[in-house]
Parts: sequence; structure tokens; C-alpha cells
Amino acid sequence: MASPLPALRSGHTLHLLHGATEFFPALIEAIDAAEEEVRLETYIFDFQGGGSNVAHALERAAQRGVDVKVVVDGYGTPPLTPEWAARFAKAGVGWRVYSPVNWTGVFKLGSWRRLHRKLCLVDHRVAFCGGINVLDDLFDQVGPTGLAPRLDFSVRVTGPLTRQVDTVMRHLWLHMEAMRDARIARIKGALRAIRASRRTPRTPPEPAPPDGHGAKAALVLRDNFGNRNHIERAYHLAIAMAREEIVIANAYFIPGRKMRRLLVRAARRGVKVKLLLQGRYESFLQFYAARAVYGSLLRAGVEIHEYSPSFLHAKVAVIDGLWATVGSSNLDPLSLLLAREANVIVEDFAFADALRADLMDAIAHEGQVLDRQSYLNRPMTQRLFEEIALLATRLAVLVQGKSYL
Repeated sequence: MASPLPALRSGHTLHLLHGATEFFPALIEAIDAAEEEVRLETYIFDFQGGGSNVAHALERAAQRGVDVKVVVDGYGTPPLTPEWAARFAKAGVGWRVYSPVNWTGVFKLGSWRRLHRKLCLVDHRVAFCGGINVLDDLFDQVGPTGLAPRLDFSVRVTGPLTRQVDTVMRHLWLHMEAMRDARIARIKGALRAIRASRRTPRTPPEPAPPDGHGAKAALVLRDNFGNRNHIERAYHLAIAMAREEIVIANAYFIPGRKMRRLLVRAARRGVKVKLLLQGRYESFLQFYAARAVYGSLLRAGVEIHEYSPSFLHAKVAVIDGLWATVGSSNLDPLSLLLAREANVIVEDFAFADALRADLMDAIAHEGQVLDRQSYLNRPMTQRLFEEIALLATRLAVLVQGKSYL
């Protein structure tokens, strides 16, 4: 039996952050105000442009005695440069790499599991969650993109949800410490860390919500333990209950059969379904596998808008002007079946309205409508590429012991 989804609780203050231009200053402000602890998890940590400002803030915090711990993904983040490795070590910044890449084991079961969530917690009371890496909007890991800023979102949260963030981040750090100790044969230390990671961490008492007010929210995770399908189920339930409008923006949109059926049924019962998807070529599988599943959606009347001024990196949705989600999880097999992900689910009219306004503006001014007839008339070469990409995606997931699509 599937475990229940986390209950949404009131008492939250939420601030929607649009792109790194809003996220980085808010994150740095929180880090600079930290007095006890900063925990940060990200798939990519890049030191170009605005990313270096975040690195300097972490260094400053550690230098004044704040406990700073950073976890990055072993595939998404390259090794630290000697300069930054020395600076972080001198300041006391804890730096751990989740699942370092070992190309000899690429076909082992579970070897493609990645840390894809983007979380930060400062002094147990201010949390950030979203899709934005520590990567400047105008850069990729090679250099300047020459494009407009990436379209992406994060959310700053205070309230009861921060206890969930504290628990999951502390658990991962202790688990990684245990694995590290085991690798260097420090067995007693490893056993202590494993036992500690299984205990509920001690955190400060959560602040009482003022008179029960504040937005309702919950942290929803995807991992390979007790939260294998929570994010996907949260989407399924919200789509199934939609009555007026569904707006989804997602960078890597290759939903499974169940989600496609739910979107088709919603459109057929009169719900306006609008998808803002990646229009710019980024990788073969991402670009063509997504287009292979558009047919049934377009037939049902789902609107597909392709975003191409820059790279779409958002993983957000607004349903019926009340339910909203901001997080790291794409609607594709890697995110939904293999990666560690984190989304904030919100029920709040003001927050949903702000996110919807940003998405509708992007749809109106930066999205290109995909016409059904144009889709049907696409070249045979493109159709062939789509089938190859979809097959490759299926095979890649099967190699990891999963089934999808």
C-alpha cells in the first residue's frame, strides 16, 4: 500500500522567486543573516557569475562560526577547483558529493540515481525549495549562453514546513557521513552515524502560526525509500480534481500513461489545460522523446506552448487558481523514478495567482503555440527521431530496473 501524502498545514509565509536574479539575492541575504547553521543541497553548483556570490556567502558564514554543510550531485557538479577547495576547507565549509560518477558501473541497477533536489535551510527557520541550481541564469557550465535568462522558480518558506526540510537534509548528510566512514573503514563511526540518521533529528520548536493563518503547504519528496511516488501522486490527485484550469510548466515533459490519461480526461470534461514546455533543443532524448507523447494531448484539446527565448527549466504548476507546486521534479522518468526530488505543494490563492500570472505572461509573450495540424504534418525524419528517443528512454529506465511510459 502506498504511504499517504504529507498533509498540508497552515501557518506558512511564502515568497515566489522568479529566476536566479531573485533567488540568489534572497538566498545570500538569508545566509548572511545565519547565526547557527546553513544546509544547502543542489544538483549543480557552478562558480561563474552569480554562483560565485553564493559561494562567497557560504564562505563568509563559515568564517564567522556558522555550521555550513553543502551536498552536490556527483554528475551535475564537477570537482571543486583547487582554489575553492582550499578556501572552503580553510573556512570550514562542509562539502560532500552525492554518488560520484563511476563510468565503469553505469549499467548497474540504481547507478543513475541522482541528487536533483534544490533545498536550503538557514537556522532551522528559513527554507528555500525550487528548480534553480546554483548556476547563473546567463551561464551554462561551459560559459555564457548568449540567451535570455532561464525561466525557473524557487520559493522562500517560513513556517512548519521547515521542520520537514530540516529532517530530510539532516538525514541525507548523516547517511552520507556513514557511507564515507564505511569506505575508509571507520566502522564504529559509521555505525554511530547510521543509528543517528534513523533517529528523528532534534530541531527547535516550530513557531506557532499566528491565529492559524498563513498559507497551507507541505514538502513532498521523491526518493528510493518511503517516498517513491509522492510527487507523481500529488500531480495525479490535483489533475483528477481539476474543474476549471490546469497550467503546467515543465522542462523535461515525458509523462507516463496515467498522467497523460488524466490530462486528456481533464481536457475532455472542459478543463482548460495549458502546457508550457521546452521549445529549445537541449539534448536528443529530452527534445524528441517529449514530442513523441504530444499526439493524444493535442487530440484532446490540450494547449501546448513551446518556450524558446532561453532554456525553460521550471518545474511548476497551478490548478484552479488555488493548488500550486514549485520544485525540482520534472515530469520524466529520471525525475519520477530515480532522482531525489523535492517540491513544495501549496494551497493559497495569493501564491497561486502570482505564479499563474508569471506563467500566463510567458505563454502569451514567449510561448509558441504548437498547432495540431503542424504536429501531424511534421517530417518523417522527426517522427523517426521521436520513436528512437522514446525507445532509448524506455530502455534506459529498464536498465535501472524500472518500467515507465
